[in-house]
Amino acid sequence: MTDIQAIVETLPAHIVYAADNYKDIQINKAVAGDLMSDILVSVSSGYLLVTSLATEQAVRTADIACAVAVLLVNDKLPTAGMKTLAEESGITLLATPLPMYEACVALNKLGI
Repeated sequence: MTDIQAIVETLPAHIVYAADNYKDIQINKAVAGDLMSDILVSVSSGYLLVTSLATEQAVRTADIACAVAVLLVNDKLPTAGMKTLAEESGITLLATPLPMYEACVALNKLGI
């Protein structure tokens, strides 16, 4: 299991929005993809969603599928609506300049 701070330091990434409990979040699995319909049928709870989809749909999917955080890749910046929805849903929102493949490799090195 890995915490959010380890992900931020290793990738590198930055926190766009931190849920109140983000320091306590432990992540042991990541799911990467841009087709949210595939994400909905392929995961269990407590995971990190890695995507380049910088829209509210990614946060809605994370909320429905019980993800604890969303990592935006490819230097994508979230929209204002995405940040607002992350706050309302209590989902930590991260961003990295890394492409999806490199972000996943870095996460794998962390044991995710």
